[in-house]
Amino acid sequence: MDLTFWQGKRVFLTGHTGFKGSWLALWLQQLGAHVAGFSLEAPTQPSLFEAAQVAQGMVSQVGDIRDLASLQGAMAEAQPDIVMHLAAQPLVRYSYQNPVETYSTNVMGTVHVLEAVRHVPSVRAVVMITSDKCYENREWVWGYRENEAMGGHDPYSNSKGCAELVTAAYRSSFFSPETYSDHGVAVASVRAGNVIGGGDWALDRLIPDMIKAFHLGKPVLIRNPHAIRPWQHVLEPLGGYLLLAQNLWHSGPEFVGGWNFGPQDEDAKPVSWIAERLTALWGGGATWQLDGGLHPHEANYLKLDCSKAKARLGWEPCLTLADTLEWVVEFYQGYYGGQSAREIAEAQICRYQACSLESVSLNSPVVEAPMPVPSV
Repeated sequence: MDLTFWQGKRVFLTGHTGFKGSWLALWLQQLGAHVAGFSLEAPTQPSLFEAAQVAQGMVSQVGDIRDLASLQGAMAEAQPDIVMHLAAQPLVRYSYQNPVETYSTNVMGTVHVLEAVRHVPSVRAVVMITSDKCYENREWVWGYRENEAMGGHDPYSNSKGCAELVTAAYRSSFFSPETYSDHGVAVASVRAGNVIGGGDWALDRLIPDMIKAFHLGKPVLIRNPHAIRPWQHVLEPLGGYLLLAQNLWHSGPEFVGGWNFGPQDEDAKPVSWIAERLTALWGGGATWQLDGGLHPHEANYLKLDCSKAKARLGWEPCLTLADTLEWVVEFYQGYYGGQSAREIAEAQICRYQACSLESVSLNSPVVEAPMPVPSV
C-alpha cells in the first residue's frame, strides 16, 4: 500500500461508529486523509468510537442510511473522492429477531449509498463492504471464490448476498466499466471473514463475549465449538480495502467487481481453538464451557479463496492467528488497565503497517494473473 496516496484525499465512510468503521477512520486519519462519516450513534457501550475519540479527527455526522435524503445531503456536502460503505446490521442472531430491519439496512441501505454516489460527481472510487457470508454456503472444505453464487441461510447472510446483487446491478446499469470514460466511477465490493481485534463490544460475537466474561471473572459459554471460521485481525481486510481503493483510483475498470480478503488457510480454525488459546493468553484462571442450549442455525464451515487479491493486488495477510490473539489481549488488558484506547489502536496500526510492508514491497507491480470474471 502506498502510504502517501491518502494524504489529502477526501474519504466518505458510512458506519464509521462501528467496530470496523472506527478502526478504518483511525487509520485514514493517521494517513492524512480528510475523513467524513455518516452513521448511527455508536452501537455499543463501551465502543471503540467513543473510547478512542475517533470523532476528534474527522467530520462525524449522525444519520441513518435508510434515510436517502439525509445520506445524499451528507455526501454532497463532503464532496468525497472515495466512498467506503461499512454501515450495516452486522449480526446473524439479531437478524433472526429483526429481519425487516436487517434487510432494510443492508439492502436498501446499499441502494441508497450507490444512489447518492450517482449524484455526487466528485466520487471516483467506491468500495462496498459486505461479508464472506454473502455466498451460498455448501459447507465445502475449499474456499469460496469471487464468482461463486450468492445466497445465505439466515436473514443477515442473505441480506449481504442481496447487497452484492444490488452492487452488481448498479455497476452494470450506471457505473459500467465499458462506459468508464463517461462516468469516471469504479465500484468494487469486498468480502472478509470473521474479523477480530480490540475495541469490539458487540453482542453475540465470540471475542467480545469472551472478553466480557474474562473481565467479570465468569466462565465463557461457547455455543458452537466445532464451527470453523476464517479468523483475521480487523486491520488485515481494512488494509486490503485501502489497497483496492488505490487501484480503483488509478486504474478503475481493471479492478471493479468482487474481492475476497481472508486469512491464510492455516488460520481457518474451529471456535474451540480460539477459546483455548484466548483463555490461556488472558490468564487469571479464565475458562470456557459448552453452552448446551438451543440456538439458531449458523454455518459450520466457511472459508474464502483470496487468490485473486494476492495475484492482482499483491495483498497478503501478515499476522498469524496467534499474533492476532496476542494483539487482542494486549488491547483489552491495556484498555481495562487504564491505557488510552486511541494510543493502543494507533500503535497497533503503525505496527501492522510495518509488518505488511515487510511482506509486500511498497511499489510491487500488479501481476495480471488469469482469473474468472466475477459474476458480482
